[in-house]
Amino acid sequence: MAADRVLYNLNEVFCPNDLGRPLRGSEMNEAKILKNAYIAIKDGKILKVGEGEVPEDLIDDSTEMVNLEGKIATPGLIDCHTHLVYGGSREHEFSKKLNGMSYLDILAEGGGILSTQKATREASFEELYDKTEKLANHMMYHGVTTIEAKSGYGLYWDTEKRQMEVVKKLDKNLPVDFVSTFMAAHAIPEECKENPDEFIEQVIEMLPKVKEENLAEFVDIFCEKGVFNAAQSKKLLLAAKEQGFKTRIHADEIESIGGSSVAADIPTVSAEHLMMITDEDIKKLAEANVIGNLLPATTFSLIEDTYAPAKKMLDAGMAITLTTDSNPGSCPTANLQFAMQLGCLYMRLTPVEVFNAVTINAAYSVARGDSIGSFDEGKKADITVFDAKNLDYTMYFFATNLVSQVYKNGELVVKDRQLVK
Repeated sequence: MAADRVLYNLNEVFCPNDLGRPLRGSEMNEAKILKNAYIAIKDGKILKVGEGEVPEDLIDDSTEMVNLEGKIATPGLIDCHTHLVYGGSREHEFSKKLNGMSYLDILAEGGGILSTQKATREASFEELYDKTEKLANHMMYHGVTTIEAKSGYGLYWDTEKRQMEVVKKLDKNLPVDFVSTFMAAHAIPEECKENPDEFIEQVIEMLPKVKEENLAEFVDIFCEKGVFNAAQSKKLLLAAKEQGFKTRIHADEIESIGGSSVAADIPTVSAEHLMMITDEDIKKLAEANVIGNLLPATTFSLIEDTYAPAKKMLDAGMAITLTTDSNPGSCPTANLQFAMQLGCLYMRLTPVEVFNAVTINAAYSVARGDSIGSFDEGKKADITVFDAKNLDYTMYFFATNLVSQVYKNGELVVKDRQLVK
């Protein structure tokens, strides 16, 4: 069968192993790296990958041949934890952070998430759409082909719905795919400060509307001191699971208050952050097969040294991902490559572990492991091409966008860090 398009003459092609589940422990340091390689695409899907000369049966007069000499290719990068839809920005908190004010202290004085909540409530659909579209484009320029996006800056229904509707429309209009997460339980509104249990009940009451309008696939909650405790988190996530949602939980970001245990008990698809996780909870997550979505750029942005213990997680047999946590407060970036490089430099992950984290494992984190994340035949032809001679170079040459091209469903969507019109 002849291909529609063949990318050939590639220095390397990074091929994650798809075992039908996320890679765990030492499996994350394993992958096939093809040399002098090609990728054949048919009907927007992977037809074949291989080394050396392109077989004659993959080519006919209609096949487009794309010479990518001196470059490498990986499956399209997947950013599996973002807070992408929001109003305003929080640069006014930057000096406070530099002067040592903590994230929770800023939140306690009405800043942080509550500040963004106000700005998001006041923003129109069009303003939120335009702002998020720009951020999504920046992510595509950096090689991302699938984005998870959470609500959570509305807290109440009208604004939460508006955020999720923005994601739904972007998923329809942009070449990048979006996976929507409902996260009204991101902070306690000022009106419910004295009774957060009441707010959890309000969020539970929103779940049928989210399901009925097909606005989100996942439900998430911020389990943290001063926000929601473990019991409240478990109550919401169990209610979400009963209604057919997949679940996640923000856990152990600043203090360990039981969020990881909740993740293991339910179990959730993933637990996010985990900077302060205990050894006991690492073992629990490994045994429950919960993916750890790790966010090193957040630690970097908060000027902390509390990077999640990624190596300890792998030693325990956990599956992990790396992701930006793109948001207006604790991690204002749209550069997944930088988060990946921090994974190497501060978590001591190898380049192979890092690329497995943002491809095949991230695919399973967003419940898309059967269609993206690797170059298995029949999966979507989502491909990121780097202007680099080998995999190591992409992590060694840090804080620079090395993406040359991005293909989504086999079509060229980014070339030389610009959208293809």
